[in-house]
Amino acid sequence: MNNTRYYHTASVLTNGKVLVTGGSHGSYLKSAELYDPSTGLWNITGNMNNARRLHTASVLTNGKVLVTGGYDGSYLKSAELYDPSTGLWNITGYMNNTRYYHTASVLTNGKVLVTGGSDGSYLKSAELYDPSTGLWNITGYMNNTRYYHTASVLKNGKVLVTGGSDGSYLKSAELYDPSTGLWDITGNMNYGRYSHTASVLTNGKVLVAGGQGNSSSNSYLKSAELYDPSTGLWDITGNMNYGRYSHTASVLTNGKVLVAGGQGNSSSNSYLKSAELYDPSTGLWNITGNMNNTRIQHTASVLTNGKVLVTGGHNGSSGGYLASAELYQR
Repeated sequence: MNNTRYYHTASVLTNGKVLVTGGSHGSYLKSAELYDPSTGLWNITGNMNNARRLHTASVLTNGKVLVTGGYDGSYLKSAELYDPSTGLWNITGYMNNTRYYHTASVLTNGKVLVTGGSDGSYLKSAELYDPSTGLWNITGYMNNTRYYHTASVLKNGKVLVTGGSDGSYLKSAELYDPSTGLWDITGNMNYGRYSHTASVLTNGKVLVAGGQGNSSSNSYLKSAELYDPSTGLWDITGNMNYGRYSHTASVLTNGKVLVAGGQGNSSSNSYLKSAELYDPSTGLWNITGNMNNTRIQHTASVLTNGKVLVTGGHNGSSGGYLASAELYQR
């Protein structure tokens, strides 16, 4: 990449290119750049209007990218839109709450649901962005305050939110119903966790893996579990080979899940380059090739050619912000 960065976002555009935005490398970034899989090269595109890290980026049904919130030394409620046809950003309606460490999910009706996060305190608020008006409307509050959680759009259109933190590690999960705007409690996970991953499998179940757990302040989990939308219950599945948090998880075109990087134990230099694959047909994890760089708080994007692009992050050394990118091919 042209810039070192971590806590950034990466979005696969409808034209197959990957848009990377913001993040930090000791200072907060407003820069954005594009990866072209046909050439393997990066090109600078228009800067965002606000520097930000720990924000979200969502590809809308019209192909534009909505960036929301984050942190630039203060908590942000601003949102802006990237237009791939011009390479420029335009300010859109502000959220009702400042927030970072939140989630953003594109619903089947095209609206974007933003949940939780922090504005210095933990949030349970949720709001909806309407691309047709550029405005935000408050929707039902979650039952739990939470940040560093996950949100997954299920095949039935509901949104499953899992775990996170409210000062403690949460095992609670809840469902948002876009038809009512309300949240319902669903089955608890077997383990409290935050900074974990959640992946919607091709069979409709949700795989949650890793994260930081509730047995001690440095408990990095190797456990994984499956949520079944038909029952609302969680079942333990095979453990990963490494405990890890702030890793990435990518659903490959063959249905397997690739987990990469993260931090692996309580030592400050325990940043990982290891990667492993979950096979839904067996419930087991197998080690696959290591990344070339250890990295945490990086991104992973499944390209239209099936490869996985990993970008940036931090390698645990002093000033170890990364500009490197690498491709995984199964």
